[in-house]
Amino acid sequence: MAEAVAEEERVERPLADRWERSGRRWTAIAAMIAASAVLYAAYSLMRLRAFRAGSYDLVIFDQAIRSYSRFDRPVAMVKGVHNGFGPDFSVLGDHFSPILALLAPLYWIHDGPESLLLAQAVLFALAIVPIWRFTERRFGAAAAYCAAGAYALSWPIAEALAFDFHEVAFVPPLSALMVERHDAGRRGQAAVTAFVLLLVKEDMGLLLAGFGLYLLARDGGRPRRLRELLPRGDRRAGLAYVVVGLVATWVSSRLLIAAFGGDNDYYWAYGSLGPDLPHAAVHALTHPWDVVAVLGTPPRKLLTMALVVLPLLLLPLASPLTLAALPLLAERMLNSRFSNWWEPHYHYNAFIVAVLVLAAVDGAARLRGRVPALKRAPSVLPAAAILSAMVICVPFFAYRHLADPALWKPNERSRAAAAAAAKIPDGALVEAANGVGPALSHRARVMLWDQRSRGAPWVVAYVARLEFPFGSVADQRRRVEELAAEGYREVFRQDGYIVLYRTSMGPR
Repeated sequence: MAEAVAEEERVERPLADRWERSGRRWTAIAAMIAASAVLYAAYSLMRLRAFRAGSYDLVIFDQAIRSYSRFDRPVAMVKGVHNGFGPDFSVLGDHFSPILALLAPLYWIHDGPESLLLAQAVLFALAIVPIWRFTERRFGAAAAYCAAGAYALSWPIAEALAFDFHEVAFVPPLSALMVERHDAGRRGQAAVTAFVLLLVKEDMGLLLAGFGLYLLARDGGRPRRLRELLPRGDRRAGLAYVVVGLVATWVSSRLLIAAFGGDNDYYWAYGSLGPDLPHAAVHALTHPWDVVAVLGTPPRKLLTMALVVLPLLLLPLASPLTLAALPLLAERMLNSRFSNWWEPHYHYNAFIVAVLVLAAVDGAARLRGRVPALKRAPSVLPAAAILSAMVICVPFFAYRHLADPALWKPNERSRAAAAAAAKIPDGALVEAANGVGPALSHRARVMLWDQRSRGAPWVVAYVARLEFPFGSVADQRRRVEELAAEGYREVFRQDGYIVLYRTSMGPR
């Protein structure tokens, strides 16, 4: 009897130890998610309080999701009026992002842009889970924490936070989950995640197509012994992802956006290759060197492309998983119209950062399997080196602003901006300077103060520094003079902020 009890204890003890280790790991992962979300939210909310957020794009999303929360179309007057689509313009005609409707219930709790910034913080942080699991299967728990930390502190996430809120918030957790679930053999879960990705933005089909290319390359590049485990599975799945991704991109870009009142050619940015997609495709096939030239013109594109892989120690180049990110990267770098697309700033690089972190992990695993010297190195070393590189990058990107005292406590400029915003009555129609709009959008009907009069009774102008969408401070001051000539009278002026008022004629 005693022997039976002892044997039972020997069996139960390892099981209990595994549960205990698993509990400690998930506690640590939850702590990483919470810490990252707090960092992201604090940075975003401090920027909002310091009047460093902008109507473009925070108020666009705020107005649209407020409309969703009232069971209406996602109308963003600030976008429609400024870009000539009219005050009833639906943002689905700008970017096909129906997934944003999931955030509408947050506005039943708090009706304001803060809800979006908090949601984005949590969504970005949730990508830590699939990144951890993917890395743990290859290198163990210690390396998984390092890889997840590298993503959490990555400069593309920091730059996205510094450009307020965008639908990109959904992409890191979903893209990482799609890759991780497929890697874990959960093909159905990966496919469901891929479908949800298509609801994030009209070009997410390109990410799916790139993932399909990865599956095709991974299947063909395996040793025969491993290929026999899944002789045709990845090949079929790869083809399916490519076809579905390309078809979904075409349907979203050419049919759905137009159906919601958008202009199919609004974001056509490839004039150096052709006036439309068929001509550009033919030109690219017949003149491939022109494509190479566009990729390097201006050289700033090369800098951005280098920055997305250098902090990852070039390891993504050793993994076919990088193919998943290439179509989205090419979409931006082949453009010759929108300079912000090829910048290392803004939110665009956050679309691919999670996939590239996973590609770096996969690349390190592949190199470790092929280079004898790396097999003897500690398994945590590649991920730890990536984390170190990301930490080194921190002071050179958006997080450097955390050292600015004006972000932590109000200064003269932010106090003046708050005083100017306080002059606008609740429910008023107002043309607001880009930096003031987010402070008003929860209680006023906000349009962007730009070069044209929109007939609003209230205008909040700013003439101390350059403000989007003007080309110079002189243009901003000239615009104030024009408003005075149109009959607006000044009711407030402080530290460059000017509030003007007249009887309204409505948006025009």
